[in-house]
Amino acid sequence: MFLAAAIALFISMALVLVRLYAGPTLYDRVLAVNSFGTLTVLFIAVLGFLNGRPDFLDIALLYALINFVGTIAILKFFRYRALGDVSQMPDNAGRK
Repeated sequence: MFLAAAIALFISMALVLVRLYAGPTLYDRVLAVNSFGTLTVLFIAVLGFLNGRPDFLDIALLYALINFVGTIAILKFFRYRALGDVSQMPDNAGRK
């Protein structure tokens, strides 16, 4: 049963990669990268269960946190063109 779940996750990851390549906008691509990260977390968890290694869940949780922070950083960069403090940017640079 978990082998079927791992295969389904692998197929879903391939479809998300197609969406990443064909995404018409930047936000479609960012969403595809975030979805790929989420599917990777699930794949690591299922792989850990199949191998009898419950410590893979710790790795999956860490990867989920990195995926979340990375997605927020990418979106902030594309909105403000900076990763630092936005309030110290020059006048009207990146503000609406």
